[in-house]
Amino acid sequence: MRILGLTGSIGMGKSTTAKLFAEAGIPVYDADATVHRIYEGEAAPLIEAAFPGTTANGKVDRARLSERVVHDPAAMRRLEQIVHPLLRSHHQAFLDEAERSGAEVAVVDVPLLFETGGDKQVDAVVVVSTDPETQRARILARDKMTPDKLEAILARQLPDAEKRRRADFVVDSSHGLEPVRAAIRDIIAAAVKMPRRRP
Repeated sequence: MRILGLTGSIGMGKSTTAKLFAEAGIPVYDADATVHRIYEGEAAPLIEAAFPGTTANGKVDRARLSERVVHDPAAMRRLEQIVHPLLRSHHQAFLDEAERSGAEVAVVDVPLLFETGGDKQVDAVVVVSTDPETQRARILARDKMTPDKLEAILARQLPDAEKRRRADFVVDSSHGLEPVRAAIRDIIAAAVKMPRRRP
C-alpha cells in the first residue's frame, strides 16, 4: 500500500480535496477530525490537568484552549506532547485497517505534515494550493476568524511556496472541483506505481 500525505495551508481547499479522495474510494485519515474525537474523550482529562479551566462537561472547550495556547509557543508544545502520542495510535490503527482492506493507496490528511516531520512517514506528499487572495478571502469568511488569529495560524505554518517546492504533487484548488477530481485521478494512478519511500 502506498501512503500519500495530504497537506496545505489554511484556506487552500485541503478538506475538500480530502473528501474528493474519499469519493474516489481511497481511505482517508483525517487528523483534525481525530483531534475533535479525542478532545471529546481520552485527551480531555489530560488537557484539563495541564491547562485548568479549558474543558467543560468532560470535553475540551476549543475556544478556551485556543486562547490559552495560540500566542504561547511553550504552551503549544505542552499541548502537542499530550495530543501527538494519542494521534499516533489512531493513525496507526487507520493504516492497519486500510492495509487489511486491500487498499492500494491511503491518504493521511495532516495540516502540519511538514512542520511535524510527517512527510518522512509517507511515500509521497500532495500539497493543495491556491492564490493568496483566494486563500485570505476563504479564511476570513469563516465564523469567528479575525485577521490577528489568521496571522497567528499562518505564523505556525510553513509558507505555501515552500510546501509546493517540497511536494511530489500539487493540486490547484483555484478553479472549482472538476480540475481537482482530474488531478486526484492522475495522482492515484501515479501513486500505485511509485516505489515505497517511507521507512
